[in-house]
Amino acid sequence: MLIIRTAEKELRTLARQFKTVAVLGPRQSGKTTLVRMAFPDKAYVSLENPDTRRFAIEDPRGFIASYPDGAILDEIQRTPDIFSYLQQVLDENKGKGRFIITGSNNFLLQENISQSLAGRVGYLYLLPLSFDELPVKKLSANELIHKGFYPAIYEQEGQTDVGKYYLNYIRTYIERDVRLIRNVTDLYTFERFLRLCAGRTGQLLNMNSLAVETGVDNKTIGDWLSVLETSFIVFRLQPYHRNFNKRIVKMPKLYFYDTGVASALLGIDNPDQLALHPFRGGLFENMIIIDFLKSRYNRGKPNNLYFWRDSLGTEIDLLVEKANSLLPIEIKSGQTITDDYFKSMSSWLRISGMEKGWVIYAGHEKQVRSNGITVLPLNEMELLVSSI
Repeated sequence: MLIIRTAEKELRTLARQFKTVAVLGPRQSGKTTLVRMAFPDKAYVSLENPDTRRFAIEDPRGFIASYPDGAILDEIQRTPDIFSYLQQVLDENKGKGRFIITGSNNFLLQENISQSLAGRVGYLYLLPLSFDELPVKKLSANELIHKGFYPAIYEQEGQTDVGKYYLNYIRTYIERDVRLIRNVTDLYTFERFLRLCAGRTGQLLNMNSLAVETGVDNKTIGDWLSVLETSFIVFRLQPYHRNFNKRIVKMPKLYFYDTGVASALLGIDNPDQLALHPFRGGLFENMIIIDFLKSRYNRGKPNNLYFWRDSLGTEIDLLVEKANSLLPIEIKSGQTITDDYFKSMSSWLRISGMEKGWVIYAGHEKQVRSNGITVLPLNEMELLVSSI
């Protein structure tokens, strides 16, 4: 099943503006498919192929000369020395969109690009599928959380065993990508750390607690979190900086780039287990917040997402910072609208002086309340997402 990616339009725009475009994102998020669809006439080179990689490493000048009209260089972080040679070729040619490079390791790519290709590269971050890209539209919230949003699961609908897919994904990530980014020798402890992170989805990130439970020091936890972030496994949602005359929480919250990965790490084998699962609320919140981030990235825009919590426990799950305003959003995993849905939002509107807020929930009815709060069901939130 061919899935059209929203980011293709932005990719083409960047290729008309920059000499090189770097498409970054997690392993198997669809980067290769996207760039090959967008540029079908460009030569495609996978640097995961050992023979090709050896050619690029041993004779980078000859390797680049093999593609006088440019090429798609897939997983280019595997050949870091090629960047300086690529710089020379780009400087000698004024053409735009000559090379399209992809990678699933943000740290290694950024390091090499900043040293050799700064000013010559446009960036596009491609995460797994967004809600509006899903080819299957009638999945329940629990099914979406469990399946996650990786394209491979939907391209062969019904033929992919979700449990085996994520088991293999996690194993490959730990055994290959982690070693590539940083020489983590104790992979067993690292995997335990990864599973503990999944158990903190949607929670404030307490690194001391994580260190104690993992059995390593705080510095190691900081290093390992950086590994997870640069390889697009987790991200930290930062607290909003304005306090509105309140003492505010300054710790970030921890989320995963895909709920399918988080669910697998938590040992969730099927959607039915989520019905009464203690982490369902955090996973549902995770799924909604990451969709807002996908919408931004698909249009080539930077992350503008925050949360807000004061010392009394008043919290807004998601604050979207716009040019001259804020979009406050509460996220509720229940299917029945209750008074509890409005407590934090009503408090926030009083504190901030704002007049409108939104609640996204797992039910099916839309409501526009007289207090300025709009309740949106999961299947109607795309208009709000696209407005940011």
